[in-house]
Amino acid sequence: MFGLAGPGAGQTDPAKEKTEPGKGVVKEAKAEPSLEGSWSGGGEVAFAATGSRERARCRAHYNRRTKDSYAMQATCATASGKAAQTATVHRVGENRYRGTFHNPDYDITGTIFVVVNGNSQSVRLTSSSGSAMFRLSR
Repeated sequence: MFGLAGPGAGQTDPAKEKTEPGKGVVKEAKAEPSLEGSWSGGGEVAFAATGSRERARCRAHYNRRTKDSYAMQATCATASGKAAQTATVHRVGENRYRGTFHNPDYDITGTIFVVVNGNSQSVRLTSSSGSAMFRLSR
């Protein structure tokens, strides 16, 4: 079994337009929401060996490591058990992160994808042992 988690920070105001002398209308850059912080929510885990699926609840916490990367620690629980996992994710696009997760309880390593939208995030984990999809919020 494996799970996902991730925390983040709030999102700033959308891009604004302003007029600057000699430059006309200029768009200000929109600040990207941060993953940093605590997140929780739920989703579903699919197990490759049996084809079975289980609902899961997760709590995750992200710590910024660099301008474009975060370390994540998460704990997820299903009806059949509880597991902890860690991950490092790197920014790959606007509000999008990708990295590698590891679940030492079941010795599972795979890929994690995170898409942040304000105070919520979608997380997808994939490995040879199965997959998981979660929606987390602050």
